[in-house]
Order: sequence, then structure tokens, then C-alpha cells
Amino acid sequence: MALILHVEDNPSNRKVIQHILRRTTHRLIEAVNGQEGLEMAMKELPDLILLDIQLPKLSGYEVARRLKADEKFRQIPIIAVTSYALSGDDHKAIKAGCDAYIAKPYKPVEILEGLARFLGEESGER
Repeated sequence: MALILHVEDNPSNRKVIQHILRRTTHRLIEAVNGQEGLEMAMKELPDLILLDIQLPKLSGYEVARRLKADEKFRQIPIIAVTSYALSGDDHKAIKAGCDAYIAKPYKPVEILEGLARFLGEESGER
């Protein structure tokens, strides 16, 4: 069972991830802005972070940059889950320190496959 941090300011988007992760054995914690997400990541040391890019207080880009700049947090995989889906946005997310990029709207299987990929599992499902 992995600890997943979801950093997302939109309540509807948080509910979607809650619903998807109910089908897994993973534990979910949530933050509603970039600053809270950064602080929670540093305190809780999650196994993986699902990170929106357009966030209040600190952007997802800045959260990723700060975490990846610190050796203690560099190994935590960060998956950008964002509506920023223009050409080049995926490269900006990767350059900021995200390990993968999923554009909204997405299929639940994309989230589960991302979790499985970075958590070394066959599948994220029970």
C-alpha cells in the first residue's frame, strides 16, 4: 500500500481521484494549493504525488522544482495531472521536475497505469 499525495484545488477533480483510488489499496492524502502540497510532501514523504499545475499560492511547476531540488525528496515520483494540454506543456512539466504528464480529461486507467509504473506494481487495483 502506497501513500499518494494529490495536490488539486478543484473539489470535483479531487473527487474523481478519490473515486479512482478507492479501487486500489493505496492511501490518499490531499492538498488544495501548491504551498500546502509542498509542505505536506515534505512532512508525509508520500510514495507518489499527483500534481495539478495551475494551483493557488505556488504553481505545480514550482512545487515540482522545489521538491526535485532537495535530495531528500528527489526520489518521489511526480505525475502532473493538468488541463494544461497545449503543445509543449508536457515538456514544461518534465523540465520542472515532473516524471510524467497526464492531460485532463483523462481515463481512470491512465491514472492507475501511472501509479503502477512508478510504484513498481503489476496493477494499481485490488
